[in-house]
Amino acid sequence: MQQLESLTEIARRDAQPVGSVTTGTTDAHRRARIIPIVPVTAMNADETEVARQMQICNACRYCEGFCAVFPAMTRRLEFGRADVHYLANLCHNCGACYHACQYAPPHEFAVNVPKAMARVRLDTYSSYAWPAAAGALYRRNGLTVALAGALVLFLLLALAANGTLVASPAGGNFYAVFPHGRLAAMFGAVFGLAVLALAVGVRRFWREIAAGTASGASAAAAAEASHNVLALTYLGGGHGEGCNEADDAYTLLRRRFHHLTFYGFMLCFAATSVATLYHYLLALEAPYPFWSLPVLLGTTGGIGLLIGPAGLLWLNLRRDPVRGDLRQRPMDRAFIVLLLLISATGLALLAWRDSAAMALLLALHLGCVMALFLTLPYGKFAHGIYRSAALLKSAIEKRQPLRHDPGSA
Repeated sequence: MQQLESLTEIARRDAQPVGSVTTGTTDAHRRARIIPIVPVTAMNADETEVARQMQICNACRYCEGFCAVFPAMTRRLEFGRADVHYLANLCHNCGACYHACQYAPPHEFAVNVPKAMARVRLDTYSSYAWPAAAGALYRRNGLTVALAGALVLFLLLALAANGTLVASPAGGNFYAVFPHGRLAAMFGAVFGLAVLALAVGVRRFWREIAAGTASGASAAAAAEASHNVLALTYLGGGHGEGCNEADDAYTLLRRRFHHLTFYGFMLCFAATSVATLYHYLLALEAPYPFWSLPVLLGTTGGIGLLIGPAGLLWLNLRRDPVRGDLRQRPMDRAFIVLLLLISATGLALLAWRDSAAMALLLALHLGCVMALFLTLPYGKFAHGIYRSAALLKSAIEKRQPLRHDPGSA
């Protein structure tokens, strides 16, 4: 409490009264002076704001048991750029700390950890992206880029289909429209590029945040991190009752919809992988009957990938904007809309694969999938990869001795 009283005194001394703000001085600038930050590495305004708020939270520690962010915070006395990006990607934006915080606006400390962390996460995706120009473009115009990309790719695929997408039924044989070799080459190359770009970006991120902890990696730490990723532990709000969405009421809907989306995506990926094995190892070519493993996996995954993103979009539209970063909404919604389009066109393609509409539906579906692959490293999908890396670091460092007495922070 002595530290909080000291911080309050600094705030009152350094912050100008509202009525005496001079020309050119904004409220944001006034608040930024409450706790001066002198980082070792230069930080931008968003990063500096997170460091400021973490200093306040480190003195209070009321939210210490809420999620992985606050225990990791207590291991630090200062917050440099690497620390800020690490903590920002640990944050799941559940909102619990905001509604519990006595220093949230309109308090003069103006602590809003979910919003501050969200702004830095957006910086993470573009700062570590490879190539960086693609990340900057997508983060500014996510929905436009995604939908325009899907349309352009659809038109290109239409041309590849000899200029016609209305043909006599081909018995559900997709390769009668687009040869297998052409599809494998196109999608394999784009997916490989997306994986490479993600790998380069996450490697850059890990090298910056993992200093001093990488040597402590263990099977137990990896297992804990994997569990937290797969179970979405911290979307439970730190108490298991869920996140805050439109108000301060708890709900597990975001966790449930995330599970449907994630596991639906993985089932669809498994369906494609099994079909690849069928084709190359067993010489079994598509189309496969409905009760075959690839179709069952794809259908189940497609349903999950329809319900999950629809629910996430509904929650996104209802979410209290105070706790988020409005700049990210185009990027967030672009990813959700692409997943919805992929699942909807995929299920429609399965239902009407024996009709004359099959070629049209196939081109639409493939165009959406290609657009998703092209934007994977630069949009919302990346948050799962960066968060997994942050959770691994958290699991590693909690098994290491403290470098300072946490009671002295």
